[in-house]
Amino acid sequence: MPTRRQLLEKWWLLPVGATVGVFGYMGYYASRITFGKEKPSAPDFVTGTAVRVAALTALSGEWAQQAFSYDKRPCILLRLPAATLGSLEVDGQHYAAFSRICTHLGCTVNLVKDPEVLAFSFSYRPPDNMPRLGCPCHFSVFDPLRSGEAVFGKARAPLPRVRLERRGAALWATGIEAAPPLGT
Repeated sequence: MPTRRQLLEKWWLLPVGATVGVFGYMGYYASRITFGKEKPSAPDFVTGTAVRVAALTALSGEWAQQAFSYDKRPCILLRLPAATLGSLEVDGQHYAAFSRICTHLGCTVNLVKDPEVLAFSFSYRPPDNMPRLGCPCHFSVFDPLRSGEAVFGKARAPLPRVRLERRGAALWATGIEAAPPLGT
């Protein structure tokens, strides 16, 4: 049995061990959210009831948006400047739709068009000055031009995509990807 004096001589091991453990975990966590982002793969839509989202004429310019609900989830339809994995091309125009539920903890993401707002509020400066989808709760940023990939912040999984179809002069949602478990 060690004496009280022997224990007091080793007291410094406790704060040093705790500090090493905390910094080790912080390094692990930082590398996980920086380098552990999942890339979007080929869309795997779950077919659902068709829902009319918007008339094609309502999306008049690039980055035009339309909020809607699909499968009880808030979603967003965007007119994009280029095709992406899972997007729809209609008469040379590109459209994509995403769930607005952040894959980190379930807050609602919004389209942020101003790169200065992204830089100031989200601490993320887009390299191409294009709009991004941003989560105001923990400041994760998702890139619609990379199929909803999480490019900054705590979220690691991409936003679920919504399958779009053209029916006449309107866009319809006909399926959605399964949502990843929150915290990914």
